[in-house]
Amino acid sequence: MKKLFILLLLSLGTYTAQAQGLTYRPMNPAFGGNTFNYNWLMSSAQAQDTFKDPNAARNPTGLGSTKRSLVEEMTESLQRQLMSRITRDLIDKQFSEEGLKEGTYQFGDMQVVISNSAEGILIRVTDGKGGESTITVPYF
Repeated sequence: MKKLFILLLLSLGTYTAQAQGLTYRPMNPAFGGNTFNYNWLMSSAQAQDTFKDPNAARNPTGLGSTKRSLVEEMTESLQRQLMSRITRDLIDKQFSEEGLKEGTYQFGDMQVVISNSAEGILIRVTDGKGGESTITVPYF
């Protein structure tokens, strides 16, 4: 049995070894791979993801905000339109002949304070939640 095993080993050693050249091709498009692999890689990663987002139960859309009612969306739309109109009126007054008047303007929870300074006209906007922004409009 030993002799047969040795003969078998010797006979295998007579074959010539063959090899081929290997080239590395990345799969991920972020590392130079084919861009068509993106969707497959993303769906594969999402299928393997076992981490559960704690906000997912409250936010089924996954878009970063909770689902709002039609009344909330309407209210937000009206607030944006009013802020746009107020901003447009302030800019129109700035570029009119009489200019923008100094003072404090109250729009619901928002307060707009307009004052002159050495750099130009300062517009300080404060909301009722602690947010504040200052805009400087330089003199022409």
